[in-house]
Amino acid sequence: MNICVFLSAADLDERYTAPAREFATLLGKAGHTLVWGGSDVGLMKVVADGVQEAGGRLVGVSVDFLAAKARPGTDEMVFAKDLAERKALLLAKSDAIVIMVGGTGTLDEATEILELKKHALHTKPVVLLNTAGFYDGLKTQFRRMESEGFLPLPLTDLVFFAEDGVAALAYLEESAGIH
Repeated sequence: MNICVFLSAADLDERYTAPAREFATLLGKAGHTLVWGGSDVGLMKVVADGVQEAGGRLVGVSVDFLAAKARPGTDEMVFAKDLAERKALLLAKSDAIVIMVGGTGTLDEATEILELKKHALHTKPVVLLNTAGFYDGLKTQFRRMESEGFLPLPLTDLVFFAEDGVAALAYLEESAGIH
């Protein structure tokens, strides 16, 4: 399965990097392909290293203005002209999406993917990996949106909130019929 992971390229605390490394190792050992932003820095590097070291494939989708940070030695690397094209390529190359910890770029990617799913422009499973409670506030906000009628379908049809990588991968594999 090609699993797109949206995440930060920042250097982060071990409370985020250790679970990210564990999730990456699970992906690689299960033979999945990481589809990600292609950067060889920060948390993006941690995840790419983990997947590759565990035997998984790497498909990077970088953007021209970040070419200097692109990871060498990937199975495939594509360069988009801008962030909008990058998001479209990431979605097109994936079977499922995992949203890990990140900043405004990750939040932008997450909301666009959920908006597209809301309008049935894709039907891929989406997991929000809530490492160290990072997305507790967003989870509360989504529940409020649902309860007050802002979502035209149940929140559970849009996104699965996973507290750890094991639950995230289990959900994705179950969604894909992999047991």
